[in-house]
Amino acid sequence: MPYIDESPTMSPQLSARSQGGGDSVSPTPPEGLAPGVEAGKGLEMRKLVLSGFLASEEIYINQLEALLLPMKPLKATATTSQPVLTIQQIETIFYKIQDIYEIHKEFYDNLCPKVQQWDSQVTMGHLFQKLASQLGVYKAFVDNYKVALETAEKCSQSNNQFQKISEELKVKGPKDSKDSHTSVTMEALLYKPIDRVTRSTLVLHDLLKHTPVDHPDYPLLQDALRISQNFLSSINEDIDPRRTAVTTPKGETRQLVKDGFLVEMSESSRKLRHVFLFTDVLLCAKLKKTSAGKHQQYDCKWYIPLADLVFPSPEESEASPQVHPFPDHELEDMKMKISALKSEIQKEKANKGQSRAIERLKKKMFENEFLLLLNSPTIPFRIHNRNGKSYLFLLSSDYERSEWREAIQKLQKKDLQAFVLSSVELQVLTGSCFKLRTVHNIPVTSNKDDDESPGLYGFLHVIVHSAKGFKQSANLYCTLEVDSFGYFVSKAKTRVFRDTTEPKWDEEFEIELEGSQSLRILCYEKCYDKTKVNKDNNEIVDKIMGKGQIQLDPQTVESKNWHTDVIEMNGIKVEFSMKFTSRDMSLKRTPSKKQTGVFGVKISVVTKRERSKVPYIVRQCIEEVEKRGIEEVGIYRISGVATDIQALKAVFDANNKDILLMLSDMDINAIAGTLKLYFRELPEPLLTDRLYPAFMEGIALSDPAAKENCMMHLLRSLPDPNLITFLFLLEHLKRVAEKEPINKMSLHNLATVFGPTLLRPSEVESKAHLTSAADIWSHDVMAQVQVLLYYLQHPPISFAELKRNTLYFSTDV
Repeated sequence: MPYIDESPTMSPQLSARSQGGGDSVSPTPPEGLAPGVEAGKGLEMRKLVLSGFLASEEIYINQLEALLLPMKPLKATATTSQPVLTIQQIETIFYKIQDIYEIHKEFYDNLCPKVQQWDSQVTMGHLFQKLASQLGVYKAFVDNYKVALETAEKCSQSNNQFQKISEELKVKGPKDSKDSHTSVTMEALLYKPIDRVTRSTLVLHDLLKHTPVDHPDYPLLQDALRISQNFLSSINEDIDPRRTAVTTPKGETRQLVKDGFLVEMSESSRKLRHVFLFTDVLLCAKLKKTSAGKHQQYDCKWYIPLADLVFPSPEESEASPQVHPFPDHELEDMKMKISALKSEIQKEKANKGQSRAIERLKKKMFENEFLLLLNSPTIPFRIHNRNGKSYLFLLSSDYERSEWREAIQKLQKKDLQAFVLSSVELQVLTGSCFKLRTVHNIPVTSNKDDDESPGLYGFLHVIVHSAKGFKQSANLYCTLEVDSFGYFVSKAKTRVFRDTTEPKWDEEFEIELEGSQSLRILCYEKCYDKTKVNKDNNEIVDKIMGKGQIQLDPQTVESKNWHTDVIEMNGIKVEFSMKFTSRDMSLKRTPSKKQTGVFGVKISVVTKRERSKVPYIVRQCIEEVEKRGIEEVGIYRISGVATDIQALKAVFDANNKDILLMLSDMDINAIAGTLKLYFRELPEPLLTDRLYPAFMEGIALSDPAAKENCMMHLLRSLPDPNLITFLFLLEHLKRVAEKEPINKMSLHNLATVFGPTLLRPSEVESKAHLTSAADIWSHDVMAQVQVLLYYLQHPPISFAELKRNTLYFSTDV
């Protein structure tokens, strides 16, 4: 009989982006809207989908225009005595671009008025059907694509004038954009039509999902989706080998299977590398610095033939110097800087600021994001050349480590031969990397296109229900990770379900999103064998049984209702539900209607009723954490199970006599979560709405003496129950941070967790100052964390001394 292991276990950390993977699209939506069911809402969603698509269609047309712009002058010079390109070269490079432009211009001109003058009767399925019927032009473009790229590259190398033209094509910004133009390379623009077909197919899928079955557009959209998908399937087979193959000097074809940016530990320092996995070799490269106008090239740092590549097992690997993680507070500081810079860029754009100022801010932001990307990974991924040395990469998530390992092992099943590359062969292979790479930019948000989604900011509630498809009984658990600041991080972990093939967790987690676009679920088999320790980080290695990823589509998750889904992974099906609360909604505090409980009731009312200085719930939760959770890895950061937290909430609200017994049996992360929930559900934050603006001003002061006076004066201004409870919590958090070497929770980590809970702007305050979700994060959270961190780093503060001391600083607050 399966049972749940409730013993606290460390959550493995998790990682980076998928390389283009996504759910395949079926011609019929998962659940077509039945006639009349939610029809109004469905039609409104259609308008939202179309508005977004129309905006990106405008950008696409501008990109095609930019590509066509040099064509006429180039043709004009072709018949002169000094042609830049021949007529044949021009026709090869720009083949079918004019036709594609005309098709999309007509489509845009017809669709735009329908979206702008929207009503429930509007039809536009015939426009999408016509667009799909013209995909033959795209087929011709795709067939010529490889030749067009090669011709453009050869012409760039032989003609400086064309090289300058092709490296800086000016693309007009959208009508409402403050940016008039952006510079894009010809190579990037030539790929846009291929990318566009994929995007149009996804939009068709979304439209169909939100179109009632009895709507006249439904059969037309269905037909357009079918044509688009068939076309995509055919061109994917054509494109991939063309874009990812290189011929060796011996005439063999070497295919690029996977590439991406990884952090390598080299001579005790972190270096960002671009790693290329070919069919028979793994190559680690670095982008060379080149002078302006010259083509970028890669420099090969090392390579390993796959026949010689092995993954050392924990037992085989030798003890190596420990990888020291970058201090958490420094990583958090980088995030704060990035958010502040993002906010500044948005303000500059809104105020029509100078493009130079914006570029300067973007450069600073990129530098900080680069440092964060370089210093945040901690998960070791070691590979070994059986004829030589080992190499160590650091990754952000287990998901990415597993992807690389699986891709290599799949290739190693073939009959591979060992070899040594000659200097010419290595030069050819390294030279091909720039052209063949599929990941063009370092994965940071400053490299995103303006039309890309900024992601979600707020709280994602996820219930992991159950899993099926395991062939034999095992000790099983799941972890959840989301992307944030360009890389993935582990956010939650279920309990271990022992000795079962069908685990039923039914555990709910609340995950904070910071510009997130994807959710990953990994399923593990728990290992209790202490000999299987990874010597690079001294952690037991659990086996990944399956992994999967879904896009966080705002239209799907932004609803009050739970959305249930299934992720299929390696024959395993994991069922889960999710719903999303935006950050501005999470600011709302609803006082409890029942004044007999403790949650949602003013702290002064609770302490008066209990005749205590600190609420009983705060004292008991802190006592339990200090008794058996102070050394728990990630205490207060790792989510507790939501059902356990709700059970504790109910018991405290009812003042049940079994509270102590229940606390002693409960998972420690649930108790920590209950304490956080209590503070979050207070009718107003512990540090009060009234003092919020003064705290913001005080923490911004530069003079240390003035800041000290102000911050202490503000504490004295708090009502006694709030102040005594705050000081009680403060001393507890300091004791937790003393165990940082074991629990990995620094003062900065704890300030990041509790700051936004204890100190929040009132709804009026937040509406008055903030304009976007990203602003909410950067403007509020940065200051809230800094306020709590100031008090955590301050020498012990005594209630009696605070009240006795006369401070020189005074103000009306």
